[in-house]
Amino acid sequence: MQDLTLVIGNKNYSSWSLRPWLAMKQAKLEFEEIRIPLDQSGSREQLLRYSPSGKVPVLRHGEIVIWESLAICEYIAEQFAPFLYPADSVLRAMARSVSHEMHAGFTTLRQQMSMNTRARIKLPETSTALEADISRISELWRDCRENYGQGGDFLFGTFTIADAMYAPVVSRFVTYGVTLGTVESDYMAAIWQLEAMQDWLAAAEKETETIP
Repeated sequence: MQDLTLVIGNKNYSSWSLRPWLAMKQAKLEFEEIRIPLDQSGSREQLLRYSPSGKVPVLRHGEIVIWESLAICEYIAEQFAPFLYPADSVLRAMARSVSHEMHAGFTTLRQQMSMNTRARIKLPETSTALEADISRISELWRDCRENYGQGGDFLFGTFTIADAMYAPVVSRFVTYGVTLGTVESDYMAAIWQLEAMQDWLAAAEKETETIP
């Protein structure tokens, strides 16, 4: 046991929580999970007990506190699971670029296609900005799979932090019925069928909280 505790929000809604949780599960790490439902009375007070930002996710490793999803993923890779980034330096740089683009971008998609794993919703219309986000993600997935994805079903072959970063997007595309090309659809299926992803989705189904 590595004395790891991961504090997360609702599994149905918290896209940021899914990312390090999935990476840690794929790395076969043992950790305590603390779930704090978001947007409830007292949520922020509970979060501040664990997180200096008052947000999820946050990882505690002994006395060390790491908040923010990508920082947690990279800490886990450095300390326990270097295979969460490609060993080749060029591929590792590409995987980092892909991961950070997700982390820093796609604002319209986040705003108009919020994560809700239990729902199946058809978007009544899409904006030019949303279509641009979807197109760019599709392009990224297709490029990674075709150029770097040999040896596995994921963006860089084996599962990496890049896949953890885009797992919530896969969920969003399923929720909103986004149609993609064959390469991208096969990638979505690979993420969706992961045992850890299925465990997350099953737990989300059992949650009783709702956020408007």
